[in-house]
Amino acid sequence: MVATVESREQDTVLKVLQIYNQEKSQCFTFEDHEREERKKLARLLIKFLERELQPACQVTCLESIRILSRDKHCLDPFTTREGLKTLARHAGIDYSEEVIQEIPDLDVILEALKCLCNIVFSSRLAQELTAEARLVVGLTERIKLYNEKKLPHEVKFFDLRLLFLLTALRVDIRQQLAQELRGISLMTDTLELTLGVKWLDPYEVSTEGSLPPPLPRQETERAMEILKVLFNITFDSSKREVDEEDAALYRHLGALLRHCLMISADGEDRTEEFHSHTVNLLGNLPLKCLDVLLTPKVRPGSLEYMGVNMDAVSVLLDFLERRLDRGHKLKESLTPVLNLLTESARAHRQTRKFLKAKVLPPLRDVKNRPEVGNLLRNKLVRLMTHIDTDVKHCAAEFLFVLCKESVSRFVKYTGYGNAAGLLAARGLMAGGREEGEYSEDEDTDTEEYKEAKPNINPVTGRVEEKLPNPMEGMTEEQKEYEAMKLVNMFDKLSRQQVIQPMGISPSGNLTPLENVVHEMAEERSSSDSDRGLD
Repeated sequence: MVATVESREQDTVLKVLQIYNQEKSQCFTFEDHEREERKKLARLLIKFLERELQPACQVTCLESIRILSRDKHCLDPFTTREGLKTLARHAGIDYSEEVIQEIPDLDVILEALKCLCNIVFSSRLAQELTAEARLVVGLTERIKLYNEKKLPHEVKFFDLRLLFLLTALRVDIRQQLAQELRGISLMTDTLELTLGVKWLDPYEVSTEGSLPPPLPRQETERAMEILKVLFNITFDSSKREVDEEDAALYRHLGALLRHCLMISADGEDRTEEFHSHTVNLLGNLPLKCLDVLLTPKVRPGSLEYMGVNMDAVSVLLDFLERRLDRGHKLKESLTPVLNLLTESARAHRQTRKFLKAKVLPPLRDVKNRPEVGNLLRNKLVRLMTHIDTDVKHCAAEFLFVLCKESVSRFVKYTGYGNAAGLLAARGLMAGGREEGEYSEDEDTDTEEYKEAKPNINPVTGRVEEKLPNPMEGMTEEQKEYEAMKLVNMFDKLSRQQVIQPMGISPSGNLTPLENVVHEMAEERSSSDSDRGLD
């Protein structure tokens, strides 16, 4: 085969490559002993592609390159400036002196894009060279024309897939797209075009009836690639202040994302994936722009709470519960939606009160531990002792915000044992409340809770059966003996460094007991000196 390609006879090479492509179309693993031959073939093909060839021959040659590019050990012939330039030219995205060379054959463009996706994904050198060659400029120039040119779905999809890979793997390309190329505005417009939306108000998308039709499969695939690109280039947006112009852009994007939450895709699994990318991107929006989730007017069929449309928040809550029930890869699947709901609740009073009514309704069941049961509260409390630190922190933070960051209310709903991790991290072990802008309305207790409250164990968060007094019937001397025995056991364990006795410092943090005693002694001494005592 190598000899045939070396002959450079177009018709002969075409026939041989067609047979090779048919045999290797499903080949994803390669024999080591044939590696050098594959490298040689790769070098010949990239050279052969530089000639003036018929489109059919170009497509076949690119198909062979795509198959060879699956082998990470044979990428050297493709990861050169000349090799990547040749592929970019055939993909129609070669950026040269602000002129994009037009390649008329769409099949050639598609195959070249597939080759570039494989090579960029697998080769760091290729990533560097594509950044130097400014291929992202060529891609964005074509994306700008989507509204004018009737490009097939596959070309648009692989344009967006390549853009996603470049922005995921190269920070400099990410910044270039976001800033120099105004990528957030461009990709938002592309998302709007893909979804085919109509607007009722500046930040409200029109929907056809109460149940809009599912987004078709091809549009869903492109929309998800756009969402992933937008996620990459907005990664730090939530952490920085934005001016009014940027805020308007993010609110426009947020309104589109709200629409994405409210529609379905083709099938449950595809809908779940589509909503997952939407939630991830919503978490990147500046906090003050999340108000667009509540902007739409209350209409017939809407879920209304305190005069506000809660449809989107309700969808997010259902999404959270489905992820909880699935129990798979909790960190990746849960933390984005938990963080989003937490920040939304912190920023918007109506959202917090709606979520509290759904997640932490007034307590009635005080016989079971807070983590026992199938209610959403029970599932979230169980996460508060999860082995993954991020998961347990996100779950605890969400519930803490729903409790208006009040320690007593937090302990009431979760039990002190479950709450201890967050309270220790916040320096709130002694009680109190975090600073936050919350209303002063009181928590409403049910009659069942009021009746059981004196008997609730604050550590477990439930009514415990009264246990017999172990010291009943002992004399005072026996009690003193048992107490000293216990003290000596603790002292021995402490000296052997098996345990470390801890106390709560005046600032509310857990600290070694000896430090607490020392701090208290210093405070007492300082107080005495202030009063002029010796």
